[in-house]
Amino acid sequence: MGDFIGYIFIFFGILLIRYFATAGSFHMYYFRLKKDSTSQKLLSRRPAKKNQVKKEIYWSIISSAIFAFFGAVVYWLWLHDLTAIYLEPSAYGYWYLPVSLLLILLCHETYYYWLHRAMHVPKIYKIVHKVHHQSLTPTPWTAFSFHPWESLLEAIIVPVLLLLIPINIYVLLLYLIFMTFSSVINHLDIEIYPEFFRKSAFGKLWIDATHHHFHHKEFNTNYGLYFTFWDKLMGTQSSKME
Repeated sequence: MGDFIGYIFIFFGILLIRYFATAGSFHMYYFRLKKDSTSQKLLSRRPAKKNQVKKEIYWSIISSAIFAFFGAVVYWLWLHDLTAIYLEPSAYGYWYLPVSLLLILLCHETYYYWLHRAMHVPKIYKIVHKVHHQSLTPTPWTAFSFHPWESLLEAIIVPVLLLLIPINIYVLLLYLIFMTFSSVINHLDIEIYPEFFRKSAFGKLWIDATHHHFHHKEFNTNYGLYFTFWDKLMGTQSSKME
């Protein structure tokens, strides 16, 4: 039991460093060093609320503790050879490395889309999702600003996937890094992807800050996490994206 608690604290420290380093770097670059040019690109017309960032950091620290618990669970399961995580990249063939990443992304996307829609059911929203939407104008610090119930629901899918889908440890690390950057970028409130990419076939499938901006603005559109295909299929994509 002592070892497991130690794992939680280790993961908690790693996750806090990840959060502050990533959100802090984007905040410093776009809202300090490039403040003048950034102010011309803001997607939201209203400024962030007073003390909003402090509240976002508070909730994000709690979220990190919950994510750390699940990280410790996965690590414990891996130590006992109970996950589908493997070390040797060639074990399933090198061709499988990108396939496994795509498979994990698509499974996570599907889970999150339907979870996100469920969290907008009024009775569930008030308990689970309202904290995140208190950030009417998102900031880089909004990325992990969740109520504990939402953090729990968002965290549980990754361990489940790692029990079922074989994934190399290096692909897993790439996936976790990607998750962090994606969340921060999508809450940045400025569009950093170039226009040629956003208009490309792949870019139209990709969720960016503009896409997620309309979710925070309209509440009942743009529920996706990484990709736009569920929103398009289910008719929940904002008309402003057309």
